[in-house]
Amino acid sequence: MYTLGINAAFHDSSACLVQDGRVVAAAEEERFTRIKHAKRPMPFSAYELPYHAIDCCLALAGIGIDDVDHVAYAFAPHQLLRGHRDPVVTLPLEPSADPPAGWESPWQPLFLSYVLNAPRHLRDGVPHHLQERLRQAEPARLRWHFVDHHLAHEASAFLPSPFLEAAVMTLDGRGERATTSYAIGRGNRLQRIGQVDFPHSLGLLYERVTEHLGFLHASDEYKVMALASYGEPRYLAAARELVALDGDGGYRIAPLRLTERFGPPRRRGEPLVQRHFDVARSVQELLEETVLALAEWLHRRTGLRNLCLAGGVALNCVMNGRLLREGPFEQMWVQPAAGDAGTALGAALWVDAHERRDPARHYAMEHAYLGPAYAPGEIEALLAGARVGYRRLRSFEPVAELLAQDRIVGWFQRGMEFGPRALGARSILASPLARGMQARLNELKDREDFRPVAPVVLEEEAGEWFVGCRSSPFMLFTYPVAPARRARIPSAVHVDGSARVQTISRRQHPEYYDLLQAFRARTGVPVLINTSFNTRGEPIVCTPREALQCFASSPLDALVLGPFLLEKRKVFYERARIGRHSHVQAPALA
Repeated sequence: MYTLGINAAFHDSSACLVQDGRVVAAAEEERFTRIKHAKRPMPFSAYELPYHAIDCCLALAGIGIDDVDHVAYAFAPHQLLRGHRDPVVTLPLEPSADPPAGWESPWQPLFLSYVLNAPRHLRDGVPHHLQERLRQAEPARLRWHFVDHHLAHEASAFLPSPFLEAAVMTLDGRGERATTSYAIGRGNRLQRIGQVDFPHSLGLLYERVTEHLGFLHASDEYKVMALASYGEPRYLAAARELVALDGDGGYRIAPLRLTERFGPPRRRGEPLVQRHFDVARSVQELLEETVLALAEWLHRRTGLRNLCLAGGVALNCVMNGRLLREGPFEQMWVQPAAGDAGTALGAALWVDAHERRDPARHYAMEHAYLGPAYAPGEIEALLAGARVGYRRLRSFEPVAELLAQDRIVGWFQRGMEFGPRALGARSILASPLARGMQARLNELKDREDFRPVAPVVLEEEAGEWFVGCRSSPFMLFTYPVAPARRARIPSAVHVDGSARVQTISRRQHPEYYDLLQAFRARTGVPVLINTSFNTRGEPIVCTPREALQCFASSPLDALVLGPFLLEKRKVFYERARIGRHSHVQAPALA
């Protein structure tokens, strides 16, 4: 049985394909359309289904849309329609007869119309060049499910987790009604035990502060998280007035009045001053304190040892790290696409489990390499066509040598990562040993100077370099860098002495692991810097051609495409040689 999960209602449109409890493929639409977050600014164009991501998932499975049994769409619009019930909808809660109080969206009717008509859009709105695989399905075969948005988040948090029993907390901007939800997961079941409804939302609060500080309100929250490390919590008392906890898992957000509380807003592009750092620190502290209090309540309410987390707020790795260190739960798990992209995964797993009525767990997510991969033959054909100099590697020793020489390397391997973090499939790698490497990488990517870069470390040595770190495969927790090791890896250490760590084992990614081992053999350090393979304003590269274009148009020193190595000086030497000795001029790399 095939179940196709779709997220398209808000942002980070994505698709996921599940076959009998096993995730076959998952991808985000932005990687194919090259529009970041796959949506233009609000109002969100909900009619834009992730056709390219759907096509990718079906291609990886070798099937067409007519082979799919169920479609799970991660939003339930019927909850917002007065008195309407849909017999196909899969919900843990009964739809209300009335829209939620305080719903303030001027585009609500059009938005709901788009979502309700998503089945027809999948049938009739497919772009021409994708129609072969997405040909019309038989209506009697394809069953459509609108899945509650926060249920999809909960399922994405729990069903792929390593736990058979866990408390589940989701935190985001908003779904149909809920902005925060709590559940108990056992086996393949989820029981909702509480929720906080719109307009009270920690995610929207953080978004508004992000906007107040001069960043994009719906995509730059991670910049505020980084900015906070440079500040002091001088505005914490004012920030605490924004959130009132009720002691029973609920909270209310006060009228924001951010200018009154924090001073005038910063315009985009204006210089950052100490007040901006201090506001960011104060609101980050507020978020951490609030979520710690909610986790304490959830632990008392459930008595469980394990916590699963999802929702856009769960991408705040500083908050996650503190919750892991200071919170009441013994173990935590956050899946790599914790934001809205991951609701395609959750919706598909939820419908799959319930339609098969199978109480057994079939899937635990050990890696995120669920997107398109490219065979060596495909890559070599591209390189030959581009007439660039390259060599085939017998091992990754030459790449480790380049990194040890402080060269910056584009790294393209295996299936593309699902989620916003580069995890060694579409990464830019560098040595952490030189103090100036962070600045070089930020300049290469045209990023703000305050942005940190993240280390990747051999899993078996993680605890020696990062305090309390054992396994962190998805780069979603920060850990203190061991004081005795900080001087050895200065470019991997953030200003507050922490690092957003990824651990890697050979089981998860053999090529990546072997490269780290080779670097360790040369330097004695089992750590590299890993940042996403893209430049400013661009999504992470998806195809070998995009990797080659990024290599040619940026100051990258070398590129590893599968088993092939390109060095920039050798590439241009080879192009010059071809130009001198051939009647056919070599084409541009791009």
